[in-house]
Amino acid sequence: MSAEAPREKKFLLAEPEARLLAAIAGRLPRFVRPDHLTVVALVAAVAFAVAAATGHFWTAAALLVVHWFGDSLDGTLARVRKAERPRYGYYLDHLADAFATALVGLGLGLSAHMHLAAGLVLVIAYLALSINSYLETHAFGRFSLGYGRLGPTEARLALIALLSAVALGFEVSWLGLTLLDVVALGGAAVMLLALFARACSNLRVLAAREPYRGAAP
Repeated sequence: MSAEAPREKKFLLAEPEARLLAAIAGRLPRFVRPDHLTVVALVAAVAFAVAAATGHFWTAAALLVVHWFGDSLDGTLARVRKAERPRYGYYLDHLADAFATALVGLGLGLSAHMHLAAGLVLVIAYLALSINSYLETHAFGRFSLGYGRLGPTEARLALIALLSAVALGFEVSWLGLTLLDVVALGGAAVMLLALFARACSNLRVLAAREPYRGAAP
């Protein structure tokens, strides 16, 4: 059920992004396959980690665009060409996403502008949201790609803006924390609060669907 579950995209840029991706997919050469785009995304994630760790934030910001191209377009290309492989694509896509998320956190955490602990906290929070989405897919038969009006594309754009600000020399220092630290820890806190709220809502719905009917002792 999880691989074939309908995708719910309610975030701000979902509709224009879908139109753009479909237009790009329709113009790609026939020799380009979805797996090639997944490889592009993974290579971009590795390159991002290296660029961020060494302080080349303009390059890192550009590599986020490359990662978006490969990560967002692979599934669209398969759907446009009617060459979907639901279980294979579901497994590979989420495995690649987890790998890329870890690389982003490690790359930023190893830079001189963020503490490694802050980067790892951000990774843990993001992966916790992802795990909840996968659980929802099994429990409700639907796959939600975002929380509220924010999704992966909005997160990338926010990170690009943040990296650009640091590259331009904008920096703060608060209780020994850098700008990237403050944003990472604040973002992680917001993500965990969103996870808690969503989990409580999900449990209420599931409890109503499956009320407890245990026999009295």
